Amino acid sequence: MIKLGQIGIGHNHGEAKMLTARKFSELFEVVGYAEESEEWISKRGNLPCYEGLKRYSVDELIDKCDALLIETDVWNLTEIAQKCIDAGKHVHIDKPGSGTLEEFGKMLDSAKKKNLIVQLAYMYRYNPAVQKTFELIKDGKLGEIYSINAEMSTFHSPNYRKWLTNFGGGIMYILGCHLIDLIVYIMGKPDKIHSFLKHTKLDDIDTNDNNLVVMEYEKALARVFVSSVEVNGYGRRQLVVSGSKGTINICPIEQPLKMTYSDTQIANTAFQDRKVILPIEDNTATGRYDEMLKDFYNYIMGRKENPFTYEHEYNVQAVLDEVVGGVEFYGKDIG
Repeated sequence: MIKLGQIGIGHNHGEAKMLTARKFSELFEVVGYAEESEEWISKRGNLPCYEGLKRYSVDELIDKCDALLIETDVWNLTEIAQKCIDAGKHVHIDKPGSGTLEEFGKMLDSAKKKNLIVQLAYMYRYNPAVQKTFELIKDGKLGEIYSINAEMSTFHSPNYRKWLTNFGGGIMYILGCHLIDLIVYIMGKPDKIHSFLKHTKLDDIDTNDNNLVVMEYEKALARVFVSSVEVNGYGRRQLVVSGSKGTINICPIEQPLKMTYSDTQIANTAFQDRKVILPIEDNTATGRYDEMLKDFYNYIMGRKENPFTYEHEYNVQAVLDEVVGGVEFYGKDIG
């Protein structure tokens, strides 16, 4: 069993991550949590996920654990992860990576030298339909990939959009990273990147809230669209991967999860919508992080090799950095 702690309760995924860890009591002994901000303690310290857990200082918790969930405010993630790695601990780091690209790379290099697991919390990697897509690509069912279209939008509250002003890149930095992760995993780093980061200024809030990025490869194009001002954007979150032999379409990506598949035999005429629905177990409502944390356990125990290598994590951060014109942090309003 792995002794696990959570550093920070300020990340938007921190609550659900702790609930998931405590659900798998046969895998993790949850030691406790650390949070240095009294403001976050007043806002989230009484959440049921922390009930019965002891609050430690960061150093105390690191000393007592084998592995840590890093769930701080986004701008502190890489700094705290480095501290854990320096102490010889495995880390699960929520997304996206923070700090400069040099700092992020140093953290990964340190972990690699010590043979420590670094798992970035890009949840769609573990989405059953996305996993099926990886399998179809690996088996050659889609042929040579020519096109990827990825969208991840929401109609966010004014308070959320105010919080986005903390970040250079706004919603592209916070949500677009999920999609960039998948594209880089499938296609590698692009040859060219074209970013269109727009400010709608809805409700007089000035942030990058309506964004498109086009990533060029030798024969392929990948498009990422993320918006904080799209009504029912959540219902249109999608991943479309199209190649010389077939196309998959995941839409919505979760809650509910729907996936269709076409190949040249199914779609044997050019001007009709011909596809099949692939039966995929939908765990996105109740187990969004289940497979992620089970894999974290298996990576640490040596029962499974992490397919998302240190090099991949660095490449994702490097592409994201270029997409948003350099990762910058501003007011640090916890929201």
